[in-house]
Amino acid sequence: MARIGVINISDGRDYVHSGITDFIRSNEDKLVASLTAAGHEVVRAPSAVSANTLATSHARGIEAADVDLTVLHYCVWAFPHFTMLAAGALRGPLVLVANTDPVQPGMVGMLAAGGALDQIGRDHVRLWGAPEDPALIAEIGVRASAASAVARLRGATFGRIGGRPMGMNTTVANTDQWQRKFGIDVEEIDQWEIVRRAEAADAGEKAKARAWLEQHATVRYDGAKLTPELLERQIGSYLAMRELIDEWHLDFSGIKGQPELTGHFATMDVAEAFLNDPYDWNGPKETHVCATEADMDGALTMQLMKHISGTPVLFADVRHYHADRDIWDLCNSGQHATWFAARSDDPAENLARVTLHPEVFFFPAGGASVEHVAAPGEMTLGRLTRKDGEYRLQLMLGEFENYDEPTTAELTARSTPEWPHAFARLDAPAETFLSRFGANHIHAIPGDRRAELRAVCALLDIALDEFTRG
Repeated sequence: MARIGVINISDGRDYVHSGITDFIRSNEDKLVASLTAAGHEVVRAPSAVSANTLATSHARGIEAADVDLTVLHYCVWAFPHFTMLAAGALRGPLVLVANTDPVQPGMVGMLAAGGALDQIGRDHVRLWGAPEDPALIAEIGVRASAASAVARLRGATFGRIGGRPMGMNTTVANTDQWQRKFGIDVEEIDQWEIVRRAEAADAGEKAKARAWLEQHATVRYDGAKLTPELLERQIGSYLAMRELIDEWHLDFSGIKGQPELTGHFATMDVAEAFLNDPYDWNGPKETHVCATEADMDGALTMQLMKHISGTPVLFADVRHYHADRDIWDLCNSGQHATWFAARSDDPAENLARVTLHPEVFFFPAGGASVEHVAAPGEMTLGRLTRKDGEYRLQLMLGEFENYDEPTTAELTARSTPEWPHAFARLDAPAETFLSRFGANHIHAIPGDRRAELRAVCALLDIALDEFTRG
């Protein structure tokens, strides 16, 4: 959840303010309690703003607390210039909230303050309702979550392991644009670092991890493309990435993989799957977004979605459209985090549905692909893509579906049965999707999180390209 600042704005006349102080404090207590109950951390100003000096000092205090978003609360008539002074000391997003209690003209105060902010071009959002109103608290939460996600991008470092894979321009972004737009630095790291470190990784740790996978998942060794030695090489690649993440302080990353590693060392399927998981054989861990094919815009989308949802994020190719069923097969080598198999925080529950297959002919170096079918449920899908050099968020709602075993086997056999699949019904006609979507990679998180992602677009000044059957 987010860190929210709360400042109440009051009347500047001493004789008025003294008579409404208790009313303001009572409403602020209710608002803070509601936000805290929703899971947010709240930083409140020491008192209501009733003088120009307090407007500035309280706002500076909230700014110093490093909040994601500030709520300016109006439950009485409030002098508008207090809002202007506070806004001048606050760099982050502002939400103006009017109490709808008819006893005091809080709505009048919000409108006067909002109009003044409009005159100077200061962006803000206006909301209204009782401080205990769940709908109001949810609306504030949407904007706070979006603000937190955007703020956590700034100052982050992306580790790009290798370069452009197989001529895919949509995976390569302009580093200057990333720094200017998102505040993200890009660290370029050679793929040789994975080879070197994987071979030097602790043999006991690799054997421990292999035994854990053999115990919980189905491992189909074939003596050629998948052997215990190749699986341990892939595990070593994961350990190598963990080292690089720690040494270079990488917040998220991407591995080129193709064609060098997949042709001559091993596929990165195991490493990518477990980096994106909230666990490995040593127990729970923080999810680290890692995009296959060093997909920068894919990784950026995933990092935003991770900050919004707090869950792993799906990475997939839009592999096939089953027109007879109006469903999409979202499938890409071993990239899908194993968490999606059952959406459980218990790795044993997820891995019971995972099979490690020998890699297919695309990847002659061999190793395991991490196959499973994503669990059913409502999903938010999308991707940051670029049109004429400018970013846009292409966004839609969908649903993952599961079927009986014969149907699932028949559907996976039409593409690559050894790879992970998510069968998605999208809230978008196929003609619309195929005509407009700006990449072959797509990303997804559970639930309907479109409201937060729309708010992200507003904060980043990015165009929203939303797909819907409506």
